[in-house]
Parts: sequence; structure tokens; C-alpha cells
Amino acid sequence: MPKGGSSLNMLIVLAIVALGVGYYVPQAMNSKPAETARTNDGGGKAKAAAKSPAWAVSAPGRVEPLGGEVRISAQAAGRIAEVLVAPNDRVAAGDLLLRLDDEELLGRVHSALTEVAIRKRERDTAEAVGKAAQDRRAAEDAVANAERKLAQSREDYDRAVRARRLNTGGSADLEKLRDGVAKAKEQLEQARASLRKALAADNLPAPSRPEAALAAARAELTLADASLERTRVRAPAAGTVLHVHAKLGETVMPSPENVLAVVGDLSVLRVRAEIEERDIGKVRAGQLAVVRTDAFPGKEFEGKVVSLAQALGPSKLGQRGPRRPTDVDVLEVLIELAGQPPLLPGMRVDVFLRPEATALQPAGDVSTN
Repeated sequence: MPKGGSSLNMLIVLAIVALGVGYYVPQAMNSKPAETARTNDGGGKAKAAAKSPAWAVSAPGRVEPLGGEVRISAQAAGRIAEVLVAPNDRVAAGDLLLRLDDEELLGRVHSALTEVAIRKRERDTAEAVGKAAQDRRAAEDAVANAERKLAQSREDYDRAVRARRLNTGGSADLEKLRDGVAKAKEQLEQARASLRKALAADNLPAPSRPEAALAAARAELTLADASLERTRVRAPAAGTVLHVHAKLGETVMPSPENVLAVVGDLSVLRVRAEIEERDIGKVRAGQLAVVRTDAFPGKEFEGKVVSLAQALGPSKLGQRGPRRPTDVDVLEVLIELAGQPPLLPGMRVDVFLRPEATALQPAGDVSTN
């Protein structure tokens, strides 16, 4: 009996379940379109959102300074004798960042200067024949004087920068000294142009032996000055020192991989984003963008597209190891951020481009990055 009663109870439960399913499923199916219709009728914004996505394109990116990060290497082999900058220091174009050992080269310059003085005295005792020869002498002397003035201007400026960086006193006007270097460069270019004109004159006689000896001595001095200048590592442009890898006393070689310092212009930050090929048609110059990063959750940083690359290339953000045949090429897009966001160069960010933004100019006319 217990076994039969159990089977009867099971049949009753199954019957009740079947009745419930047969009743509620049709009701739910009939009511779902009505609820959807009410939702669409009562919320026009939801309907519009369903038809138009919030973002036209999303892509990964990396923050960089205006003009990118400038990695500075040595131009000559040598031992680092002075490191004059530290991270976060502001520098101007031409500022001395560090100096290699230059004792030997200084001796070479002084020796060349002595030789030039002797040869010039010998040349001055010999008379120049003809006006063309006299013009050539004057042009050569002007070039030599301009070269010495530029070398002296650089030395004065470097001495003032060193005193300012090392806090060893001195109240020299750096701006005035910097202008002096710029003017000396202009005068040298003008003197060289005049020399080229003098050398191109008709019926120019061949140099005399004293003139040839002086020219050779001056060429040796120019080479010594150039070698000495290569021991000075300077800032190529104004900006902020981001990294300093150079250490006092270490020996360096002129190699792109041996970076001594990194400089960047932080007055404007940019994001270099990588757009997939399928989304290229949705990107235009002037398009508004939003940048997000995990470092600042809940915050968005506004910007706009300022340039698009003119060709696809391999990804620099996601690629690891050697390139594979299955790797997808991307389009680099440069986005300029508004204001002074608290982002740092090198940060990885997510970029979202707004679909309703208009282009400032046709895609074919935008500048390359």
C-alpha cells in the first residue's frame, strides 16, 4: 500500500505542474510584447540609445608629451664627467644636460689655436695679389672670427647654466647669453655665405703657400672644436626632463640604445591611439574624444583628434615578441587632451570617439603624425 500511495501522489504533483506551465507560459508570452511596447512608447531616449551607440570607436592608446619623448644619446664615446639635470627639471633648447671628459680635447683645441695664430702671422706678412685674393682673405678671416665667437658664446652660456644647476653662485642672465649664442650662429652662417661668394669669383688666383698653411691650421681647429662639442650633451628642444639614466663616472658609447636622458614638452599632453582597420571610416580630424584610465576610476578626460597617419602599421601597444602573419595592422591617431590632466607620459589609456562630432577638415588633408 505505501508503494501505491507514493505513485499516486507523484502523479498528482506532475498534473499540477503541467497545469501551471500550461497557464503561465502563454500569459508571459502575451504580456512581453505589451511591456516592450510600453517601454518604447514611454522612453524615447532608450529607443534612440538602442539605435545609435554611445561611441563611434574605442581603441587603446598611450599618453605622450607634445612632440613625443625625445631620447638623447651620446655623440661620442667617453666617461661622464658631469650630470647637470635631474628628473622634472625644466630645460631650454641648447641647455647642457651632461658633459663627457674633455681634458684631451681641450688640449687639442689650445694647440690648434696656437698653430692658427702662427700661420696667420705668416700669411699677413705676404701681400695678397689682386682684389679677388683680398676678398677671399677677408671672407676667410670673417668665418674664423665667427667660429671663435660662437665657441666663446657657448662656453659662457654653459658656464652660467652649470652655475645655476649646481647652485654655485653667479647671477648671469641666461636669456641674454642664450640670445648671444643664437646671434653668433647667425653671424657664422652669414660669414660662410660671404666666403662661398668670394670663392666663386672669376679669375680667383690659387692660394699662396702661407694662405694654404693657414687654411689647414684653421681646418684642424674646426675639427677640434667639433670634437669638443660632441662631449656636450644638450637639450634638443625646450621641455621637462622625464628620465635621467646617465651616472657620473660611467663610460658611454654613441648608440641609440644607450639613452642618457629623456626630455618631453609637458605643456600639452597627447594620446597616440591605435584604430583597427574596420573602424577607420569612423574617424576624422577634429572628432571629440574621451580618455579613461584605471589610474583615475570614474574620471574622463576630454580631447580631440588632431592628426591621422596616412598608412597602416603594426601595433606598438599590444605586440609582444616578433611579428606574426596573423597580426593585424592599425592606424595611429593622435589626440590632443584639453587642459592639464593629471596623466603621465607612458600611461596606457582607453580612447572613445564620439559619433556626433564633425570633422575640421577632410581625412585626406589632415597632417601626419
